[in-house]
Amino acid sequence: MDHDWLVLQKRVHAEFAKRLAAIQDWDGSTPDTEWTVRDLVAHVIEEQQWVPYLLAGQRIALAKAEIQPLRLDDLRAEWDLYSLAATSAWAATPPDTLVHLSYDTVTMADYLREQVSDVAIHTWDLARAIGADEKLDDELVEAVWTVFEPQADTLAASGLYAAPVPIPDDAPLQERLLALTGRDPR
Repeated sequence: MDHDWLVLQKRVHAEFAKRLAAIQDWDGSTPDTEWTVRDLVAHVIEEQQWVPYLLAGQRIALAKAEIQPLRLDDLRAEWDLYSLAATSAWAATPPDTLVHLSYDTVTMADYLREQVSDVAIHTWDLARAIGADEKLDDELVEAVWTVFEPQADTLAASGLYAAPVPIPDDAPLQERLLALTGRDPR
């Protein structure tokens, strides 16, 4: 199944925003044990800050000089601002545009899949942290699975994710996806 990643990007941003609106305890713990809810949200927003600069062809060092520190006391407004900026940049950039990331140069389409996948996993993290609905959109889960499953052997080795959590092969796809990224969905 081919996925329209621009549609999925908008969808995952809406899903994240829905959980963001429900936060009551910004200092609460998250499945990412080194982060509070505030840290998790700030991380996702910071990733969105990079998008317009990198899609415009800037290299990391130049983009870093442009990015403003987040107003940690108003992360909902920061999300609105940077989510809109990222969404607009994605829509305006051809899929074959080369993007210079810290680890490689990839196409916009590859960077988009990576970003959608990251926000999807962190949407679940946020939902778990605040006791909100953890169910992710089925098409979103299917699409993100196509990104992470082929990388199963390298995810934990990358240091970005914990070791996969053992889970039955016949578990629902969302549970298998989360387990693959070191999260225990049970």
